[in-house]
Formats: sequence, structure tokens, C-alpha cells
Amino acid sequence: MKKMMLIGSTSSGKTTLTQALYGQELVYRKTQAMEYSQYMLDTPGEFIENRHFYSALMTSSVDYDVIGLIHDCTRKNNHYPPCFTGMFNRPAIGIITKIDSDGCDAAFSREILKAAGVHTLFEISSVTGEGIAELKAYLGAAN
Repeated sequence: MKKMMLIGSTSSGKTTLTQALYGQELVYRKTQAMEYSQYMLDTPGEFIENRHFYSALMTSSVDYDVIGLIHDCTRKNNHYPPCFTGMFNRPAIGIITKIDSDGCDAAFSREILKAAGVHTLFEISSVTGEGIAELKAYLGAAN
């Protein structure tokens, strides 16, 4: 399975996505520091929300095969600057979360993730499981 580093704003669904990919119970938990597991690195939302943490993201990315940029489709904010993925020497994918939620604007999420530099997009719901199998297949995980 490819190792993936998750980057996204606070409460965008990074930890919940990690739990869904591992088949764990979905329990909300605020990520306070980088959380490493066998195949995933869950970064705190503050690391994309504050540019002075970008160097920590770049440094940490070297141990991962793919960078996953997360965007919550119920939000109208964007913390990704144009061509953000250019700072990583790794392929980057976009993951649109919470697609089962009221107020989801997946078109807005696609637009900002593409502007950030991703070409491959996944639309997922960690709650319903929609899109999880496709993301697992991309990562080479057994379902």
C-alpha cells in the first residue's frame, strides 16, 4: 500500500478519513500533532492554515509516496495557495470529504484543489463509505 500524508484545514476530515481507511470506528478527535501510523501521516490543520509550518510539511513528505490534499465540500474557505503541490517531490491527489452532507459544493472543492496542483480527485464520505473503495484501490490497499 502507498504511504500517504494528509494535509487539510482543521475539521476537514483527515482523521476520520484515516479511521475509515483502516476500518476503525469513526470517532472525532482533534489532531494536536503529526500522527504517524503504518501507512498514513495525519497532520494538524494548523499546518496548512499557518504558512510558517510549510517547512514541516515539506520535510515530513519525504517518507510518503503520495500527498493527499483534503477539502471539506461544506466549507467555502481555501487555505491552499495556487500550485501548492509544487513544493513536494511527490504526486498529490485531492480528496473531497463530507460529500453526503447538506450544503456540499463539490464543484468549489474541485476548483480549489485543481488550482493547488492536483490532477487526480476522489470524492468521499467516511460516514457512508462512498468513494473509500476507489481511494483504497488507488493506494493499493486490500478492501
